[in-house]
Amino acid sequence: MKLYTTARAPNPRRVAMFIAEKGIEGVEPVQVDIMQGEHKRPDFLAKNPLARVPALELDDGRVLCETRAICTWLEGYAPEPNLMGEGYEERAFIEMADRRVELHLLLGAANWIRHAHPGLAPLEQPQFVEFGNSQADKMRETARWLDQTLARQEYVAGARFTVADITAFCALEFARGLMKFRPGAEGMAHLQAWRERIAARPSAAAG
Repeated sequence: MKLYTTARAPNPRRVAMFIAEKGIEGVEPVQVDIMQGEHKRPDFLAKNPLARVPALELDDGRVLCETRAICTWLEGYAPEPNLMGEGYEERAFIEMADRRVELHLLLGAANWIRHAHPGLAPLEQPQFVEFGNSQADKMRETARWLDQTLARQEYVAGARFTVADITAFCALEFARGLMKFRPGAEGMAHLQAWRERIAARPSAAAG
């Protein structure tokens, strides 16, 4: 298998971290330099016409795109350790937590970075700085909600580590790098403590 990925990008990192948590071996990483436009070259567009990473090329030549779909496939390919839920009820609550942090934490940070960071101008034309700044505010609202959630429970979806923790961690690391967002510096002590615990996991170095 081959994983088409981009260094420091949050969605490819989510998949790399998922693979590391599963202990899956034999997945070849293939770097796609999006700043150089490699995601829009014909050879990559043949694999993903929407020009997005990550993309997982299976051994039979089929290409699976979209982060959540890739993780679902990997969960079936390597069922243990379970990261997406045992039974319909746990799966539903884990997916709810994962979608919340994806849509409101990760996407908020990504929208600020794409629209308000000058370094991303080559990828986002036109940039709408006012929109980006509003997204940063919404991302912080979600971070405060997550901080309070983590005051009551150990992990994002409840009592154990799941895919929702991977998504939230990659979102925070993306915001940490380009937004200089530090939860502890903004009064979110529970979120900061959780971030430090997840950063200590070996899988946090993946991607």
